[in-house]
Amino acid sequence: MPLAGSPPIPLLVIWGATAVGKTDLAITLAQRLAGEIIGADSRQIYRHMDIGTAKPTLDQRASAPHHLIDFANPDEDVSLSTYQRHANAAIHDIDARGELPMLVGGTGQYITALLEGWTPPGVPPDPEKRAALAAEADAQGISALYARLRALDPDAADLIDANNLRRIIRALEVIDATGKLFSAQRMKLPPPYRVRVIGLALDRDALRERADRRLDQMIADGFIDEVRTLLDSGYDRSLPAMSAVGYGQIAAYLLDGVPLETALYNARIATHRFIRRQLAWFRGHDHGVLWHNRETLDVERLIIETAHWLESG
Repeated sequence: MPLAGSPPIPLLVIWGATAVGKTDLAITLAQRLAGEIIGADSRQIYRHMDIGTAKPTLDQRASAPHHLIDFANPDEDVSLSTYQRHANAAIHDIDARGELPMLVGGTGQYITALLEGWTPPGVPPDPEKRAALAAEADAQGISALYARLRALDPDAADLIDANNLRRIIRALEVIDATGKLFSAQRMKLPPPYRVRVIGLALDRDALRERADRRLDQMIADGFIDEVRTLLDSGYDRSLPAMSAVGYGQIAAYLLDGVPLETALYNARIATHRFIRRQLAWFRGHDHGVLWHNRETLDVERLIIETAHWLESG
């Protein structure tokens, strides 16, 4: 943590929806601006989930230092606060070595939580309560728990993916334990960063087309075998990590006899829905984001402008 009175740490953020082209741009900027990339993707944190998460390849990671990729196994519970702790530590370490920390990804909640300094409620986990809620979800479906959360705390429901069982359970657990709204207990202690946020955008039809092409490439690259290996290794498809778009649909093909064509169609639809949720998050948390069309972006000009921003601090 910087000493009192010391200048804030410069933090460059690149965010945008899946398949918009964040990785290639981030690597270019990292190479030109002495940057190191901190992943802000809630699925790329998991080992053994490479193809389906569009994780930077080994060659890409060799082109620029990357952090917070492959730091947990798929059956590990990585909370938002855990991610925040690791990301903040990486930001301070990179800055201390004289490099530029770059936060890059499409998990808007990860990025917003860091930039706004969210502090989670201090309620310890209740294994019995969690088990009861999980059993309820098994019996009635995740949608039933999510509907209860929305009825109790609409603001919390707006912040939580309707398919993220772990976070839905946590919110209900905190509400039950405290008798207070989960959303009202999230404190904000903005961290000591000087932030520049670059948003990448595309026409929505073009973005969906890019996402569809990328899924086709993932299949060609061995995505089905990746999911099969995860399942054969004992990673159950009910794990939060396995809720990543594409993994559940391929698991249904492998385990339930769903035709591959149907599974891929379902994966495309799930990806389009995911993109809509990402864009909705970005719209709701757009505090001074510098948006750029990915197809017409002048990368050289962006590098010059970012270098001037660095020098101005």
